[in-house]
Amino acid sequence: MTPYAAGPDKGARHETPQIRRATARDARRLTRLVRASRAYEGPYESMVAGYRVGPDYIEIHEVFLAAGQDGRLLGFYALVLSPPELDLMFVADGAQGLGIGRLLVEHMITRAGAAGLGTVRVVAHPPAEGFYTSVGARRTGTVPARPPAVPWDRPELVIPIG
Repeated sequence: MTPYAAGPDKGARHETPQIRRATARDARRLTRLVRASRAYEGPYESMVAGYRVGPDYIEIHEVFLAAGQDGRLLGFYALVLSPPELDLMFVADGAQGLGIGRLLVEHMITRAGAAGLGTVRVVAHPPAEGFYTSVGARRTGTVPARPPAVPWDRPELVIPIG
């Protein structure tokens, strides 16, 4: 795993986050991370208000989290195998810009490859499109808004596997 800088001075110390399969016991922490994400403030707030990552969701899908040496939650992703889609990916606000997202995508690509997938679809939060293209995703279209649940168009991308 790639080390990342932690703390306010990103060069201050390096640690290797641990990526592990999420369990039903992690559901509340994952839900808190989603609901607290500053990426979903303002006009995007309705998307995560009341959102819940339930124990049943974690048991059904490939959900992995990144944790710091001290156990703090740095981020997570959820890979749906059929049809292949990166359904959720969140990085804690305090861990933004430290390489956690890239680390999670690398891990997801490895898992998707092991499952025999050729591509993984991503319907991205509009401000996250640049991140996904920076990790190799290519845009394939736009998913139209579905008010009131999703009042904005979203970029649709695919991440090639292998």
